[in-house]
Amino acid sequence: MKILQEEVKAKAEDALRLCLKKVPFLSLESVKSEQSIGKYLADLVTKLTVAGKERTFLVEVKTNGQPKIARDAVNQLLLYREELPKAYCVFIAPYISCASADICESEGVGYLDLSGNCRLSFDNVYIEQRGKPNKFATKRDLGTLYSPKAERVLRVLLANPSRTWKIKELEDEADVSLGQVANVKKVLANREWIQKDKLGFRLTQPEKLLREWAEQDNYRKNTITDFYSLKSFVDIEADIAELLDKEDIRYAFTGFSAAARLSPAVRYNRATVYVEDIKDDLIADLGLKPVPSGANVSLLVPYDAGLFYGASKVDGIRIASAVQVYLDLVNVKGRGQEAASTILENTIRPQW
Repeated sequence: MKILQEEVKAKAEDALRLCLKKVPFLSLESVKSEQSIGKYLADLVTKLTVAGKERTFLVEVKTNGQPKIARDAVNQLLLYREELPKAYCVFIAPYISCASADICESEGVGYLDLSGNCRLSFDNVYIEQRGKPNKFATKRDLGTLYSPKAERVLRVLLANPSRTWKIKELEDEADVSLGQVANVKKVLANREWIQKDKLGFRLTQPEKLLREWAEQDNYRKNTITDFYSLKSFVDIEADIAELLDKEDIRYAFTGFSAAARLSPAVRYNRATVYVEDIKDDLIADLGLKPVPSGANVSLLVPYDAGLFYGASKVDGIRIASAVQVYLDLVNVKGRGQEAASTILENTIRPQW
């Protein structure tokens, strides 16, 4: 749900009044919108009395509380404070993340969001509330960053986090449109996960990106078909790889099959492989029997071809990129999470 600036201002005023009512020795005198502060125009100017002492709040309101937006708002508030040095500055948005809250706190700026989080510290007043979930989380924002085509861009960035990219270069590498790359870049910039310079931009917070991506749990978006094979994992995986290579069908082992090759200590009881196309004759040639339960082989038709990006051969078996394997395992409780942590520590981080 997109919230317009004027709507946020109205809600911001109500939220500020409600928050300040908690202080018994504080009296809210007035809240005015679009007030001149020297050569600037503040979104809200609040007059209040604290234990008989007059106080002025200068408030900047934004429709987005991402770190970059928060930093811009704080910088604007600091300009207001140059005009009124004794005023207390407050940033208000629908939701303010911990990262944005830290930006405010480091500059002595208060914050308040419409989801219930706040930190106001002035005179003898201290009000703080953290940990409230984002009531205004938009599928649009997450969809911009974690749609199948956008994820192609993320895979490229995570595979090369130290590289500086121009949009056109990233478009070609990820096989997406310029507009797609520009949209992803904008969202990452708002999170302050990239750094821009005259040569382009590069990813600076790969692990934060990877962990947020993992929260989307896209594994079930793949088309998954389960089978049973009488062969050992070593034999069935070798047979799958040999046949798919022969038929020139794109594939990549993932899950525990890939984790065992990235970290040999991993034990597993199911072979899992992405296959671009599953044909009946392929199933017959491999001797696989479809089963509703007790499967030891899973063939996955990926929800997007981008899942094959970064795949490589290990001992003659093509496996998905370490990033993709991590994403596929991290939400599997128990051994899956353990394997994902091992891959992150021993394979992914060293590459960063």
